[in-house]
Amino acid sequence: MTNRFLLTLLTALGTASSASAHVFVESGPATVGASYRAVLAVPHGCSGSPTTRITVQIPEGMIAVKPMPKPGWLIETKTGPYAQSYDFMHGKKASEGIRQISWTGKLDNGFYDEFVFSAYLPASLKTDTPLYLPTLQTCENGSEDWAQIPAAGENPHSLKSPAPMLHLAASAHDPMAQMGNMVHAGDLMISAPWTRATPPGAKVAGGFLTITNNGKSSDKLTGGSFGDGNRIEVHEMSITDGVMKMRPLNDGLEIKPGATVKLEPGGYHLMLEDLTKPFIKGEKVKARLQFEKTGKVDVEFDVNAVGASAPAENGHAH
Repeated sequence: MTNRFLLTLLTALGTASSASAHVFVESGPATVGASYRAVLAVPHGCSGSPTTRITVQIPEGMIAVKPMPKPGWLIETKTGPYAQSYDFMHGKKASEGIRQISWTGKLDNGFYDEFVFSAYLPASLKTDTPLYLPTLQTCENGSEDWAQIPAAGENPHSLKSPAPMLHLAASAHDPMAQMGNMVHAGDLMISAPWTRATPPGAKVAGGFLTITNNGKSSDKLTGGSFGDGNRIEVHEMSITDGVMKMRPLNDGLEIKPGATVKLEPGGYHLMLEDLTKPFIKGEKVKARLQFEKTGKVDVEFDVNAVGASAPAENGHAH
């Protein structure tokens, strides 16, 4: 699987001269679950007329936007709510932010320039769906509205004024991108299910995985089963007054729209109960998870080493 796609402009540059080139995004890979530096390139004016203003619309899913100051240019921004709340860095949530940036100044037709802003691309974004940045280029005489978005199956090269477009890449460190053991069920994506090897006589084992909700409504993981009907419960581990406590989540674990929830050691996790035989490193444990809306979803837990703290990577347990 290709872990990264280059951020490309799918416009009709071809053999066009600089006088007919489009405004485009020229910066490097756009990786989900990471910060991103967007560079908007303006190669010419409007039929020879100097550019006096560049206005870019920030697409849904591009959050925490900050324009970079540009000498000689005035920056204006418009903020507004996002269509949904997004997971941000360090456990934060983002529900509103900059939705439009305008730079006002002057760029003669004979020169090329770049307009830069930073953003964050949530891990919940789908890497098979491009993001478009409609851009209005205003000049002393006239304007160019680079805002056309191709319909499904339409060749973007056929558009007269295509919006700058970028593809998203999965993170090379995201287990969703690395693990073949990934399941799509409705709007949910479940990746990297794993557990630990257990000693003889053990009756329980922890289960860990990552769930992303790409839908517009919440769902809940309520439990499941494995083996010959052995039950799986959803638990939470926390520290209260310096004492580590574990409790079952009898109402289930909510997976909000656009959210990615990790079940991992020391936090939310699954308890595979009433084991009838030890889990052996290198084996797989078939299980069926139960969700409130999505229903039953079949997965396979990779059995890692005793004491493992993370899923195995390329066949080697951590």
